[in-house]
Order: sequence, then structure tokens, then C-alpha cells
Amino acid sequence: MANPIFVSTQEQKLQATTLLMAIGVGVAVANIYYCQPLLGIMAQDLHVSERHTGWIATLTQVGTAIGMLLFVPLGDIAERRKLTVRMCVFVAFAALLTALAPSFSLLALFSFLLGLGSVIPHLILPFAAHLAPEGARGKVVAKVISGMLVGILLARTVAGFVGAAFGWRAIFFISAGLMLGLAIAFRELLPESHPSVQMHYFDLLRSVGSMVREHRGLRESAAIGALLFASFSAFWTTLVFFLAKPPYHYGARMAGGLGLLAAASAALAPIVGRMVDRRSPKLGISIAVITTLASYAVMIATGHWLIGLGLGVILLDVGVQTGHISNQTRIYNTFPHARSRANTVYMVSYFVGGAFGSALGNAGWHFFGWAGVCAAGAVVLLPALLIVRTMREEKMERVEETELSVA
Repeated sequence: MANPIFVSTQEQKLQATTLLMAIGVGVAVANIYYCQPLLGIMAQDLHVSERHTGWIATLTQVGTAIGMLLFVPLGDIAERRKLTVRMCVFVAFAALLTALAPSFSLLALFSFLLGLGSVIPHLILPFAAHLAPEGARGKVVAKVISGMLVGILLARTVAGFVGAAFGWRAIFFISAGLMLGLAIAFRELLPESHPSVQMHYFDLLRSVGSMVREHRGLRESAAIGALLFASFSAFWTTLVFFLAKPPYHYGARMAGGLGLLAAASAALAPIVGRMVDRRSPKLGISIAVITTLASYAVMIATGHWLIGLGLGVILLDVGVQTGHISNQTRIYNTFPHARSRANTVYMVSYFVGGAFGSALGNAGWHFFGWAGVCAAGAVVLLPALLIVRTMREEKMERVEETELSVA
């Protein structure tokens, strides 16, 4: 029988580590989203159109998708703490360059680099899943994801208020300092985590392709995650433009305030995690798609009133968050020795979807205004409904490392 004092100490260490990871992923992921409420200010400062600055959000997400493919698989073959610390330093440097960008073209380049390095949460999430006992994995992953989602949403809030007060560059100077501090905290406080797999880098990348070909459940989760995030990004990329027009006449500060409203729903993450631990992930994914669709029904009907817009924001965040937790718990339980590679497949798809959604939302706004944004966010979810209908009800079987081909 296990010593209860030892068990209690281990649980306390896991809780402290989980808290640090949740805070860290929130700080790190915010770098991808700081630009979104600031696009209007950037356009004015750099003397370009709103349509041009809309591409800053898209390029940041494209950079993140490429970073997922290049760097996240390394979590299966490299010491995870050291890899994470190095990426924090890279992001600090990219944030500093972004803050100093003298022109639109250089801002676009440095935003791409900032996105490229901002894959830290997706090195941390498999790390957290590795540390968690199997029966509590959904709960631990949900706590870390809740930190990430708070970071995504509060990034807009903080950036909106800081940008309105001090200009758009200030938040990137602040970010550079925060990322250096995070590198130090991770180096001193996270445990070492050595991989259980020995493989050359290019064999590692080939095995990612094999996973996609051979595992239907992974393809399902990747596709649904991409579609949900495309819908989410279509809204958040264009919100600041909508708020600047009648009947609102608001700016970056109000866009940030709506981010704060949405962040409150992150309290649901542990509940979703427990549900996924106890029930089939299909339930969580189904709820996610339906709730996200409902958010656009609310916003197309009542989005010109602040209360309706606020309700739609909450529903949108709850839906996307529920889908993210359900999908990631599903793949982490399936690939215990290849979580970083499984996460690569999922998150590359996720951010490709986000980049597509940002571009689609930007086009919808340019041609059809608010109705175009809501239509884009809703229509992109229709394929997700079809995937959910054909999804297997049972939980996915575990796949061992020996089953992963590198052909």
C-alpha cells in the first residue's frame, strides 16, 4: 500500500507544476493574439489599410503552424525542459523585433517569426500529459488548457488597454521581458523530462506522416480542431473593425473588454476535463460544434446590441474550449509514447485552420461587413457536423511506439 504522505507530496508537486505550466502557457500563447485588437492602431501608425493589417494576424498564425511542424515533434526526442527554455528565449527576441519594426513589411516578417516561436504551449501540454497519472490526465490537461485559453483571451484585453494608452508597440516590449522571466522560471522550477524514444529528426517527421495516414481518429480530431479554430479566428480577427463602426464607435479597449468577458468561461475547463475522463470524447466534441454554431446564430441576430454580442462571445469561447480539451485528451490517451507528434498533427491543423479563418473573416468583413463575418464563422463549421456524425462512439485505442511506422 502506498504511503499516504508520499502520495500527498507527489500530488502537491503535480499541482504546483501544473499551475506553473498553466501560467506559462498563458503568457506564451498570448504572443499570437496581442496583435488582434491593435490592427486598427497599427494601420494608422504605419499608414496602411485595415485590410493590410488583417494579414498580420494571418501571418502570425501561419508562422505558428510552421513552428508546430518543425519544433513540436522534438518534444518526443529532446529533453523537454531545455527545449522549452530555448524557445522562450527565441520568442523574447522575436517580440523585441516586433516592437521595433519600422515598417509594415518588417512588422509582417517579425510577426511571422513571433508566431514561429510561439509553440511553447504545445511543448508544455504533452509534458503535462506525461507527468499526469492516467486517470487524471483529462483533468490535468484541462487545467493547462484553461491557462492557455485565459492567455488567448486576456491577450486581447491587455493588448487593447495597453495599446489604447501607450501605442501598439508597448505590449511587445512588455512581452519580451515576460518571456525572459518565463525562461528563468521554467529552467529553475520545472522537472527534467527525458524522452523514451530515440529517433533521428527526419525519421521523426516521417513518422508524423504515418500517424496521419494510419489513424482515422487523429485525422478526425485534427480536422474538427482546425474548423473550430477557423471559426473562432474569423470572429476575433475582425471584431475590432466591427466595434469601430456604428452603432458602437468603440476601439481597441472595448475589444479587449470582450476578451475579458470570454476569459471568464475558462472556469469551465476542469468540468469539461472531468466529463471527458468519464465519458466518450465524442460527447464533448459534439457539444463544442453545436455551441459554436449557436454563438453565430446569436451574433447575427443580436450582435448590434452589446448584450447580444457579449452572449455570443461567451458561447463561442465555451464551444471552442470544449472541443479543444476533448480533442487533445483523446489524442494524448491514444499515443502515450508519441504525444508531441500527435500534438503536432493536431496543432498544425489547428493553426492552419486559424490562419484560414482569419483570412476568411477578413474577406467576409471587407465584402459583406458583419453579416459576412458571421456567415464565414458558421459555414466553416458545417463539415465538422458531418465528421461528428460519422465519428466512432468508443474511446480510441492506445497506440504503442512500435506500431508507428516511419515509412
